[in-house]
Amino acid sequence: MTDTATDSVIDALTTGRDWIRWGASELHRAHRCSGHGFSTPLDECAFLIRHLLGLPQTSDDHWLDAHVLRAERQMIYDALHERIVDARPTAYITGEAWFAGLPFAVDERVLIPRSPLGELIQAQFRPWLPDAPRRILDLCCGSGCIGIAAALAFPDAELVLADLSPDALSVAADNVELYGLEARCSLVESDLFAALDAEPFDLILTNPPYVPREEVEVLPAEFGHEPRMGLESGDDGLFHPAQIVAQARQFLTERGALIGEVGAWWPELEAAFPRVSFTWVELEQGGEGVFYVPAEGLPKG
Repeated sequence: MTDTATDSVIDALTTGRDWIRWGASELHRAHRCSGHGFSTPLDECAFLIRHLLGLPQTSDDHWLDAHVLRAERQMIYDALHERIVDARPTAYITGEAWFAGLPFAVDERVLIPRSPLGELIQAQFRPWLPDAPRRILDLCCGSGCIGIAAALAFPDAELVLADLSPDALSVAADNVELYGLEARCSLVESDLFAALDAEPFDLILTNPPYVPREEVEVLPAEFGHEPRMGLESGDDGLFHPAQIVAQARQFLTERGALIGEVGAWWPELEAAFPRVSFTWVELEQGGEGVFYVPAEGLPKG
């Protein structure tokens, strides 16, 4: 935060719109990264200030012109100070992140939801799935957002959320409860497929760690607040994705499919499996490295 963030600034900025503009300018000056679910500093600050003022994210913009009490301005200043000076992502400040049009509880125990898989979920994976899945696995589930959003898109499906981190599964359990899915969702502490039973899935979804070790070291400061185990995947970024591709067929039904994300490291994954015909999905909302492979196209293990 610059030296201008003084009591005089707190007194001068009297509306939500004032604070959004000022916060976005400060984020820009500080060269902060808005890559955790936001496209621009303005979008991020609008989300943060609406949340702090108790305004729905879909509320009309005219509410941002209402007078903000000094105590509320102090609260906004403190949150922006945390965001800009400490580089703490907005989702961790608010305890909430949106994915596939849905809010999820998050904290530093899980990665902040931002996967382009949300676009496919909202389209119910058309045209990739021949039938509505009856059993879905979210592997490396983190907050559970991918699997939960998919379960809500397919209300007859059973869901399994699996992750190696007990802390992540605790957050996922909170989100399962948030959406009332306890009756058709189970959580499994598992190192990839190791602890899963033999009953196959119609759909395996995965956003595993896929960033090479050296790349993690040079990510913007915001990523340092996230659990490293959710990002790093060996020297080449393939430690986890390669195991998943190699083993997934054993856990799929005959008409099942594996759908996952490996970001910018998709050429490396494709090169590692020359006999697998990956379909790389073209995304309308941005992002890259989302793949689809039917069970029959995966290695037999």
